[in-house]
Amino acid sequence: MKERSRRRGSVVIVSAPSGSGKSTLIRRLLASDAALRFSVSYTTRLPRPGEKNGRDYFFVSAARFRSMAAAGELVEWAEVVGHFYGTSKRQVRAAQRRGEDLLLDIDVQGHRQVRRRLPEAVSVFLLPPSFRELARRLERRHSDAPQVIRRRLANARREMRHWREYDFLVVNDRLPEAVQALRAIVKAARCRRTIQHAVAQRISKTFGGNQA
Repeated sequence: MKERSRRRGSVVIVSAPSGSGKSTLIRRLLASDAALRFSVSYTTRLPRPGEKNGRDYFFVSAARFRSMAAAGELVEWAEVVGHFYGTSKRQVRAAQRRGEDLLLDIDVQGHRQVRRRLPEAVSVFLLPPSFRELARRLERRHSDAPQVIRRRLANARREMRHWREYDFLVVNDRLPEAVQALRAIVKAARCRRTIQHAVAQRISKTFGGNQA
């Protein structure tokens, strides 16, 4: 299919307070949808056990990250719990041109930036069942010191104030149901008029007359 007649790739943003089960949900979603690609972010934090450079994140130094941000190479970036996270502008634009769907795992700060630059993006806020359950999940993870958990919970309180800014809300109480809901949102995003515009124009031309 010619480039101009291929549908644009859709962009789906997923945000959630730390510990809401977002990473597990995203892994399940990607495993169930071969057409959906994960947008690998850049970060200055150290890898967690099992994480690999280029698969989970691009792990870079703070100096390298600041250089990328200053050069305008990031479509969004934010500082979270003392570390920087950002998304490559080139990566997103290239995927859209190829008609590939991208899932962005970013926080509320990054969401605002992406929506300004990519108004066609669809956004989802993942909600934990309750604050108490969120705290329990963070403690059960055993990956953070108590003071870090307290900081994450404080950040979660602030992030929860922004759920009204998102297009869709998914409560991650039962994982299979949350995955199903997110999969439905991704499918709907692919059918938006702005995404299917080139395809609709191509089909309209087969009807003759002024259908564009």
